[in-house]
Amino acid sequence: MSVMIEARDVTFAFGQTPALRGASITVDSGEILAIMGPSGSGKSTLLHCLAGILVPDSGEIIFDGARIDTLPESGRSGLRRDRFGFVFQFGQLVPELTAAENVALPLLLSGVRRTRALRTARGWFERLGLDGLEQRRSGELSGGQAQRVALARGLVAEPRVLFADEPTGALDSLTGEQVMDLLVGVAREQGTTVVLVTHEARIAAYADREVMVRDGRVNAPDRIAS
Repeated sequence: MSVMIEARDVTFAFGQTPALRGASITVDSGEILAIMGPSGSGKSTLLHCLAGILVPDSGEIIFDGARIDTLPESGRSGLRRDRFGFVFQFGQLVPELTAAENVALPLLLSGVRRTRALRTARGWFERLGLDGLEQRRSGELSGGQAQRVALARGLVAEPRVLFADEPTGALDSLTGEQVMDLLVGVAREQGTTVVLVTHEARIAAYADREVMVRDGRVNAPDRIAS
């Protein structure tokens, strides 16, 4: 396997409070990696550095063989728009938009014509068990429905990497497992690399590999040779 995304000896602090203290991690192409750790361990900060949302104080972030931590904000924003997808704990749907418009948003931001973007977006609704909900707004969806819409939005542009930060944290156990089944199934189908942050062992079990973040450092077990 080739390496898709990597952090090398990354440090980051919020003011005087260290969040990452020399964190290093490697994610292979097509791999689903779970980053685990207690609250405040630095796992979400690490994900945000990998995704180019935060710039490390030191260290390197490498995507597809090239450093991205040295890019200007416009360059990192372009990666987040064109190469990366995101699913967050509370979905973060745009309340003024319909469900179909929310799914189409990454395509529209990339310059895809509205008619084509909405047609592509609507194709996801049957796929994720959301038929008939295309015109509903976020306030008219259940938590599980909204999170499936958020998942479709994260995957609609076929990103190279999907970053999922506690994607089931606001859901009950059954709904969370349904969302994870869909996430893993579509990621496998599209060959998408997934970086998943969670504190739940049952969610991490969906991943190919788990690493633990404690006190801003990554404890990664050795890979098992195939």
